Amino acid sequence: MLVNNADSLKPFAINLTRDPEDAKDLFQETLYRALVNQEKYNLGTNIRAWLFTIMRNIFINDYRKKLKQNTVLDSSPNDQLINANQSAITNNAESDLNLKEIRNAIYRLPDIFKTPFTLFFEGYKYHEIAYALKEPLGTVKSRIHFARKLLKEQIGL
Repeated sequence: MLVNNADSLKPFAINLTRDPEDAKDLFQETLYRALVNQEKYNLGTNIRAWLFTIMRNIFINDYRKKLKQNTVLDSSPNDQLINANQSAITNNAESDLNLKEIRNAIYRLPDIFKTPFTLFFEGYKYHEIAYALKEPLGTVKSRIHFARKLLKEQIGL
């Protein structure tokens, strides 16, 4: 029964990862986990849904692990998390004013544009944002594009 339903997982894996090699790894890991945990499957229930759930959970967990690997713990008393991929900003008044102006401009964006733009600005990829917001990929790209356009107008670039 597992083999009969395995082929439907391949397109889903490619859709999640957007990379053929990562999709193969995700597919293999899903089948492995399904075999290892076959006693947890309830006979008579939808095996395809069970397999898709396993795949989705593996993808989400791997994504979260990758995010944690890019984050380091600051040893200051505040115990703040610092993203290792962020570039350093010099501490001068001009850059502080520009950053405040940009944050205010982002805050003034309509929610329909602000949410996907903020996620994109935080480092999420288009397909991850589309998945999280349950919106089509083209809609997310369009909203981020318009958000950039509105921000340029507000800031005067």
